[in-house]
Amino acid sequence: MGISELRQMDAQSLEAAGALNDLGLDLVRDGTISSADAALAQLVQHHCDASLEKVLEAEGLADPADLLAAQARRARTDVMDPAELSAGATVLPGVDPRLLLKHAAVPVTRANGASALAVATSDTLRALKGMLPDSVTRLPVVIAPRRDIQDRVANLNRAVLRLAAQARVPEAESFRTWRTSPYRRLAVTLGAMALCLVLTLLFPTVVFGVFAGWAALTLVVSFGLRMAAFIARMTLGPVEGDAPAAAPTQKLPKVSVLVPLFRETEIAHALVTRLTRLTYPKCLLDVILVLEENDTMTQKTLAEIDLPPWMRAVIVPDGQPRTKPRAMNYALDFCEGDIIGIFDAEDSPDPDQITQVARRFQAAPPEVACLQGILDYYNPRQNWLARCFSIEYAAWFRVMLPGLARLGFAIPLGGTTLYFRRPALEALGGWDAHNVTEDADLGFRLARHGYRTEIIGTVTGEEANCRIWPWVKQRSRWLKGYMTTYLVHMRRPRQLYWQLGALRFWGFQAHFVSALSQFFLAPFLWSFWLILLGLPHPLDPLISRDMLIMLGRLFLAVELLNIAIYVVAVSGRYHRHLIPWVPTMHFYTPLGTVAAYKALYELIFAPFFWDKTSHGHSLASTGGIKGAQVPGSDRGFDLAGIQLKTRHERF
Repeated sequence: MGISELRQMDAQSLEAAGALNDLGLDLVRDGTISSADAALAQLVQHHCDASLEKVLEAEGLADPADLLAAQARRARTDVMDPAELSAGATVLPGVDPRLLLKHAAVPVTRANGASALAVATSDTLRALKGMLPDSVTRLPVVIAPRRDIQDRVANLNRAVLRLAAQARVPEAESFRTWRTSPYRRLAVTLGAMALCLVLTLLFPTVVFGVFAGWAALTLVVSFGLRMAAFIARMTLGPVEGDAPAAAPTQKLPKVSVLVPLFRETEIAHALVTRLTRLTYPKCLLDVILVLEENDTMTQKTLAEIDLPPWMRAVIVPDGQPRTKPRAMNYALDFCEGDIIGIFDAEDSPDPDQITQVARRFQAAPPEVACLQGILDYYNPRQNWLARCFSIEYAAWFRVMLPGLARLGFAIPLGGTTLYFRRPALEALGGWDAHNVTEDADLGFRLARHGYRTEIIGTVTGEEANCRIWPWVKQRSRWLKGYMTTYLVHMRRPRQLYWQLGALRFWGFQAHFVSALSQFFLAPFLWSFWLILLGLPHPLDPLISRDMLIMLGRLFLAVELLNIAIYVVAVSGRYHRHLIPWVPTMHFYTPLGTVAAYKALYELIFAPFFWDKTSHGHSLASTGGIKGAQVPGSDRGFDLAGIQLKTRHERF
């Protein structure tokens, strides 16, 4: 709840704030704020892990310059002029600049030649104790805006930070080594293609039989995995996020949300509007819009928007590979939060989503390092492709993913509506900048290092890709990422088995091998429709008709199972309109095969190429922002979007 809601509370509730602290008294005496607003802000502080100045700034009750001056008076120092900071900031040899970014501190040489340490708050030195040389921590401090300090550190250490963003993940767990032998990779690929062509010309029926047999085997594996996940989801109750949350007496933590943007001029205004609907206390919210250096159009668009104080842009230095995970690696150290979240440019999250996430993390055991929300689409009526994409997402996020998590499997993450405990994310090295599905990769790296992911019942709306070729390009990137993720984690199979355990290891194999095989070998499975239609089949010379009929029935059974899963996934009141379209999914899935072969080509010739998905195509048909509302988990929420029962928890 913000100050405007707190003002409606009775005097007895305000007494909980107690006497004003030193900063509050200082600001009141100075005439910066009224005593009533100081008391209200201090009451918010009792429920939030935020400083009083952060509360006042987020609520617009005090000017940032006045708050800096008050901090400087309390620390018995002065506020450094931006020009002096820019001219006097220096590099600190032997210290990782990411540490200085995270804590917003930089050594400076003042105009009079004296050395000092510019910090954002007077508490910074305490946090840095033992991390910096004593010669630095003993320097007199001066106060400066956090963003100015971070910008200066970033500019001074541009090359170091750019390289760190590219190679943050340890080499043994990164795909970046794939670029070291491109000619060998090309030679092996051409050799394999030549061998396959020769064998096909010499033994066409046998080659067809081998591929069809492998397709049938992986179909059985996929069938078993999907059936197990479906049963688990239907019989084991709600997803993890519906479990009891933390006690409302605990202070809510700081949360940073990274929103990577690249050429998103059409949707920038819509994005900012959607994010302002988040009801998490703004003094605890730190939204970072991550921009590429050469994307001047998006930078210009955002410069024209009056961003709230809890939202800011971070510009990533140009470098290779130009991918979303590299950009997030760079921006991670700019974050203030204890929890790190990820949104995409077109996302429309539940207003109370971050509160649910924060409370769940407080209640969950420490090994739960990640919470994955449910993704949905807010333009499912736009055309046939959008409807099918919505059905597919509903099945994956509402049925299959919760079912796999319930069975104890490690799960690939969804790219957005992801939240991490910051220490765990930093311990793993963030995201692999060279993997174009960094989310799937990170899901399994978490599992390998002993962490767990839970599915939480909060919904984020996205824009369904509603044009054929852009859909193929997006899906090819995902499938290329699946292939790279499998190749990286299978470098040392024994180590992977030891880290994951038997269940998760074989689940990993079943998921990746069967999924990729089904896409690549789908034409061989389609051939079994010939049998069901009573027509001759290419395998007639090798296999009896009875065996072929049995395989055809298996193929039909899998199709019926998929239809059942799709129907269950869209049977809720907000998705029922999609049920008549479920049978058409049979004509939707072949698009994935086209994408798979595009992905295979790129894995060989352009492994790090990020095929950008453009957004904003649904705004006209849905009425812009108005149409970007997604019914979530059927929860009601109060003014703050927080489902809590006690009076003092409604903030």
